[in-house]
Amino acid sequence: MRNRVQRLALPLSVTLTAAVVAGCGTGSSAGETSGEAITMGITDKVSSVDPAAGYDVGSWIVFNNVFQSLLSFPKGGTTPVPDAAKSCKFTDTSSKTYACTLRPGLKFSNGDSLTSEDVKYSFERTIKINDDNGPASSLLGSIKSVDTPGADRVIFHLKYSDATFPMKIASGAGSIVDHSQYKMDALRTDGKAVGSGPYTLESYDKNKEAVFKVNGSYNGDDVIKNAGMTMRFYNDETTLKQAVTDGTVDLAYRGLETQDIANIQAASTSGKGNLEVVEGSGAEVQHLVFNLNDPVVGNKAVRQAIAYIVDRQSMIRDVYKRTVDPLYSVVPAGITGHSTAFFDRYGEGGNTAKASAVLQKAGIAGKVSFTLWATPVRYGTGTVAELKTIAKQLNDTGLFDITVKSVDADTYAKNIEAGKYAAYVKGWVPDYPDPDNFTAPFFGDGNVLYNHYTNSRITADLIPATAAQSDRSGTVPDFQELQDLVAKDVPVIPLWQGKQYVVAQNNINGLEWTLDASTVFRFWEIEKVAQK
Repeated sequence: MRNRVQRLALPLSVTLTAAVVAGCGTGSSAGETSGEAITMGITDKVSSVDPAAGYDVGSWIVFNNVFQSLLSFPKGGTTPVPDAAKSCKFTDTSSKTYACTLRPGLKFSNGDSLTSEDVKYSFERTIKINDDNGPASSLLGSIKSVDTPGADRVIFHLKYSDATFPMKIASGAGSIVDHSQYKMDALRTDGKAVGSGPYTLESYDKNKEAVFKVNGSYNGDDVIKNAGMTMRFYNDETTLKQAVTDGTVDLAYRGLETQDIANIQAASTSGKGNLEVVEGSGAEVQHLVFNLNDPVVGNKAVRQAIAYIVDRQSMIRDVYKRTVDPLYSVVPAGITGHSTAFFDRYGEGGNTAKASAVLQKAGIAGKVSFTLWATPVRYGTGTVAELKTIAKQLNDTGLFDITVKSVDADTYAKNIEAGKYAAYVKGWVPDYPDPDNFTAPFFGDGNVLYNHYTNSRITADLIPATAAQSDRSGTVPDFQELQDLVAKDVPVIPLWQGKQYVVAQNNINGLEWTLDASTVFRFWEIEKVAQK
């Protein structure tokens, strides 16, 4: 996605386990559900409350709770299920025609009926506006046309085979808007939203908070367990931590320092304090990316030598306090087709002998010198320390002379696109939990890494073949071959896979159902328990 840190009716071979809970959220607390409104704190901002423009964590939290999509991801699962739709399916074997039937009685929060006209309008509007900060080109580019043969029928005709299309429309990109409330050719700028989801957006101040109330017109399967939510925005980790510590907010999602999470978790385990930590599975990943046009790291032997040296385990222990997991391939654990291609080829790391041998075989003498680039603003405050740790690992071998530099996020993005950096960090939060979303954006056409890597086997054969396979379990051999090719060529080195954390007061339940690889933060699952 969304380089955030920067989101089917298909049979997947993996269903993710719901969150592993440390402390709260189990539903077994002493007390009864109070049904009160809940306040959450977050350091992510909401860039837009219009689904045609928002393509970031904060905005998609709004979309997933205010709007319905034809399909949605169930709690703890990676296979979409009907939401505004009663049923959806591909009607051909080439995965190019997708038909949905709407459930009856759908209404927007303003009382307007939701029909196929609104669905068609919503997709065509997002595509027409094609906002630079929106999901049109990234997620809806396969749509050729949309037909509405009836008020409850929608048929999507796709330009090419796209078996992941159901996942794409289950994301925030599939949000359905009221055609009478949104202009076809312009974004809504009044800070209001009209959807048919579980909540209404009562007020929105981009510098302060977004307030949500329960939507009385909601017609769906989600059971709402609170009276509303307030999402309060904080500028930094310190003020967010203070807010949850002093009880200003009921919970803090994203944005806390890894050391703070570790400390709060340790205190909770020992029975101290009123805060608890909920840990969930996640699919956020971070890679070290190499510019293949660079005269130094453009040499595959240099990249392979680095892969032999990088020790993820010690970096994760020392920098991230084990709040992330080591990642040994571009498709993370819990996603269909995941492998350990880098571990299989290069081992655990720290292998100076093999690194030296691959450099010698390539005729590289003397220390290899280049700069690792980071931006702490976009990818977290641990990013610079992480790269310094990796630089030390490389320099300690005597084979490398690596420096680390960081710049602001805007400069960083512009210089990467201009090809000015040899090696840099990229984080990725998926739009949908499918291996396609961890591979096609990086190694297919329109490479978002800007690292000039191409492999004809991947682009001409593997990506198109997997895109046409509606049975996602059938894609495993192709995705594993793709991962093996990436490990051999080393255009990137996968570093870690994120976990999701929420720090909450100990009378907040249900958070385990908001943290999974779908990245959907489900307001309706969260409840406050009245203390006895």
